[in-house]
Amino acid sequence: MPVKKLKEFLDRNKVRYVTISHPEAFTAQQVAASAHIPGQELAKTVMVKVDGKMAMAVLPASYQVDFRQLKQATGSSKVELADEAAFKGFFPGCEVGAMPPFGNLYDMEVFVAESLTEDEEIAFNAGSHTELIKMSYQDFDRLVHPKVLKFSAN
Repeated sequence: MPVKKLKEFLDRNKVRYVTISHPEAFTAQQVAASAHIPGQELAKTVMVKVDGKMAMAVLPASYQVDFRQLKQATGSSKVELADEAAFKGFFPGCEVGAMPPFGNLYDMEVFVAESLTEDEEIAFNAGSHTELIKMSYQDFDRLVHPKVLKFSAN
């Protein structure tokens, strides 16, 4: 979703947010450093396949997905990392790897790492490798209705 569409969605839902521009960065840790945001507060979106269905796993940038835990937490028979070719068509207008964690807008399930819910605010890619949106976790939860699970380790 282009940044404009995301902002319109947030505005329509009366969400307070801040847009943060930063030098081009591709890994979550690079984004956190270039935007001067602690890795714990930057939410990265990892695309996964859960029993063959595309989903988003959202966790702090400084953490990694524990696929065994995610499989167990979802009660699935198979959970795997989705390759770029499998998901890039789901997010028109977004740069590959910079999609915002709003799976609800793409008819996609969103799993959030329990550790991310401890943050008052989160920041995340806004569809490009040069812009973030920072907002309250509470508003994110209200809009996305993610399933909060334990599936990450740092």
